[in-house]
Amino acid sequence: MTGDIPEKAAIVQRDGKTYAIAPHIPGGIVSPKTLRKIADVAEKYGASALKLTSAQRIAIVGLKEEDLDSVWTALSMKPGAAIGLCVRSVKLCPGTTFCKKGKQDAVGLGLKLDERYHGMELPSKFKMAVSGCPNSCSEPAIKDVGIMGTAKGYTLMVGGSAGPSPSLAKTLAKGLSEDEVLDLVENIINFYKSYGKPKRLGKVIEEIGFEKFKAEIGVES
Repeated sequence: MTGDIPEKAAIVQRDGKTYAIAPHIPGGIVSPKTLRKIADVAEKYGASALKLTSAQRIAIVGLKEEDLDSVWTALSMKPGAAIGLCVRSVKLCPGTTFCKKGKQDAVGLGLKLDERYHGMELPSKFKMAVSGCPNSCSEPAIKDVGIMGTAKGYTLMVGGSAGPSPSLAKTLAKGLSEDEVLDLVENIINFYKSYGKPKRLGKVIEEIGFEKFKAEIGVES
């Protein structure tokens, strides 16, 4: 069985012969023109399926290895960071841009985070989410960094994860402005990079203790 091909952002499928790729679609917001292009390319190269992913991307499934370069050229899109030790995705809800229940601008903040951090290499895989209200449709409580909008500003949470040993994120700060969120996320990323051990952020926080973690990134207890 062949393996993944990281340099082509290609993930080998169950058959051991074909691959899936996922073009980067920031926040899952996509134009009809781009949707048509993805569909046309998938059809041209005989993909077996298009799969909407939990990271708000569209995976093109069942591609031949010899077609991967041509597919990426035809798409003319950046790969989504679906594999590797990096910031995998920034998941976001419609927020005040589209949703009547939105309290904060999840789309605007989420796209800024995506532009800054998507694909950035880190000690382990790293996921973020932004929700525009406490309904938390983007699941911020199970992300390494989760941001939840409220009527009084943003709540920032850290250390959550899904997977075989799921854990809920801890609340780091409440009532934050967008700029305060961006500054704190930058502090978190810089600390995590300097810590260096190949562990998810939640495990790092467990290892050093939540209070020390807050002190390291400049949050008062």
